[in-house]
Amino acid sequence: MEKELKYVDMVEQPIAMHPKKFALWLFLVTVVMIFAALTSAYIVRQSEGNWLEYDLPTIFWYSSGIVVISSICLQYAYSAAKKDNFVGLRAGLSLAVLFGIAFLVSQWYSWVALVDENVFFVGNPSGSFLYVFTGLHAVHLISGVIFLIIVLISTYRYKVHSKSMDTLEMATTFWHFLAALWLYLFMFLLLNH
Repeated sequence: MEKELKYVDMVEQPIAMHPKKFALWLFLVTVVMIFAALTSAYIVRQSEGNWLEYDLPTIFWYSSGIVVISSICLQYAYSAAKKDNFVGLRAGLSLAVLFGIAFLVSQWYSWVALVDENVFFVGNPSGSFLYVFTGLHAVHLISGVIFLIIVLISTYRYKVHSKSMDTLEMATTFWHFLAALWLYLFMFLLLNH
């Protein structure tokens, strides 16, 4: 009889997720689908020929390191928030924002390097794909930086702490996702270029 009661208790408890977190996960799934479609289209179009060969900008290596460092800083901020370490939280978030902006600047310079190599958005599909990949990722990253700034402002109002972590958790999830997405794109381009 006791085993049956435990089973009933487990079945009746709904799995709860904050609605905003659920919406974030749905958004991340759509972004994955967009980039999966784009990388698939890249492979299909590349196999058709008439594909311009060029070197990827060296700055992609640096920008990859920058985005990883920003993710580490944000993870530090998350750990600090769990301990109510407001100095660490703010420092980690501030550094994540700064490295996020540095990543965007590095992406701009990658476009400058592409232009210097005579690789343009129009002309050959290989260049077009690269601009679309980096540009679309940059748009998502801009929204991520804005999200981090909003969370950073909330930390100064003491709205983010060990008992109120929802917005920081969502920002951390989104930011780590963007970092992983960039690393995927970079590896994809290295292997399929």
